[in-house]
Amino acid sequence: MAEPRGDLEERIIIKDLHTKEIDLVNRDPKHINEDVVKVDFEDVIAEPVGTYSFDGVWKSSYTSFTVSKYWCYRLLSALLGVPLAILWGFLFALISFCHIWAVVPCIKSYLIEIQCVSRIYSLCIHTFCDPLFEALSKICSNIRVAVRKEI
Repeated sequence: MAEPRGDLEERIIIKDLHTKEIDLVNRDPKHINEDVVKVDFEDVIAEPVGTYSFDGVWKSSYTSFTVSKYWCYRLLSALLGVPLAILWGFLFALISFCHIWAVVPCIKSYLIEIQCVSRIYSLCIHTFCDPLFEALSKICSNIRVAVRKEI
C-alpha cells in the first residue's frame, strides 16, 4: 500500500535537511568570516617610499608569504578540520540539548511560579496598602499651600 503523498514529502524534506548539497564554490554564504580572514601580503608587509628592497626580494617575499599561508592553512585544515568539526558539532549539540531540555523548561517554570507570586503580591498590596494610602490622601487633601511674595 502506498504512503499518503504528504507523509512521503515530509520524509523527503527531513532527509534533505541532513543530506543537502554543500556549495564548494561559495564556502562562506553568510559572510561570517568577512572581516577576519582577509589578510594579504600588502596588509602585513609594506615598504614606504624611499625604503625599497630589491625587486627580486620583494617578489620572492610575496610568493613565499602567499604560498606558505595557502599550504599551511590547507595542511592544518586537513589535519585538524575533521576533529574540530566533530568537536564543534558535539559542543553545539550539547548547547542545544541544554537549552531545549534545561533552560527553556526552567524559564517556563519560573514564569508560571512568578505569576502565582505576582497575584499574591498584588492581593496583599490592594488589601493593606490601598486603604492606608487612601486614608493618607484624605488627611492631606485639606492642606492648602499659599505662596506670597513679601517685600
